[in-house]
Amino acid sequence: MPKRTDINSIMIIGAGPIIIGQASEFDYSGAQACKALKEEGYRVILVNSNPATIMTDPELADATYIEPITAEAVAKIIEKEKPDALLPTMGGQTGLNTALELADLGVLEAHGVELIGAKREAIEMAEDRKLFREAMDRLGIENPKATIVTAPKDAHGKFDLRAGL
Repeated sequence: MPKRTDINSIMIIGAGPIIIGQASEFDYSGAQACKALKEEGYRVILVNSNPATIMTDPELADATYIEPITAEAVAKIIEKEKPDALLPTMGGQTGLNTALELADLGVLEAHGVELIGAKREAIEMAEDRKLFREAMDRLGIENPKATIVTAPKDAHGKFDLRAGL
């Protein structure tokens, strides 16, 4: 993919605190993203609430903010730094949720920040189990048998004890 010359600065949202089963893998991928983007000549702005991560090393980003990963905190940094793009995928669920909230609040549009790495529609589809299953079915991709229920009363009689595809 050719380098985008319409983007000069990219904000990366980190994963925040490392919790069992979440965030440590995003620290490594985020650090690699910072390195790669800087090597390509982009100005990298990092927001992460966890100072004890690899990606908050001062050499990895041009500007590092150790701040809560909330839409309000990130919006203030966007207002100050004026990034051209936001890369939330390096922050896992935390980054994706924050990016969607920023979009919902109109922050990205107001400051001309492009969401890169994953389009809003793709994030929403991956978050909604029904939409995700429908997309997999349309593509002919096998996935585990499942029943989606939204209330305990709906679950009665819907589950089969067999597992598999």
